[in-house]
Amino acid sequence: QVQLAESGGGSVQIGESLRLSCAAAGFGDTAYCMGWFRQALGKEREMVATLDTDGTAVYAKSVKGRFTISQNNASNTLYLQMNSLKPEDTADYYCAAEWGFCVGTTAADFKYWGQGTQVTVTS
Repeated sequence: QVQLAESGGGSVQIGESLRLSCAAAGFGDTAYCMGWFRQALGKEREMVATLDTDGTAVYAKSVKGRFTISQNNASNTLYLQMNSLKPEDTADYYCAAEWGFCVGTTAADFKYWGQGTQVTVTS
């Protein structure tokens, strides 16, 4: 059974950093596409970053240059390093996964989801 568990959210001030973690279980030796999404209050869930099976990363324009997605294959952990945080980054952040290579960057392209972790950026 595939399970994803996020951690690392919290409340920070403008310009500070946070690192989110997502522990993945149940994929065995099969390669899979991973991603981070976020959903602000009253808004649709949006892609933040995805990481393909070949290591290719795709970022939303709003976070490119500030956020970095990475993975530790040994521990099956996905990370999202978030620097220079802004109030508009405030949202619930979700880890997502799908078997095989990435086929898209929308929420519909991912089958497995974590429970989310909240990030709040204050001035």
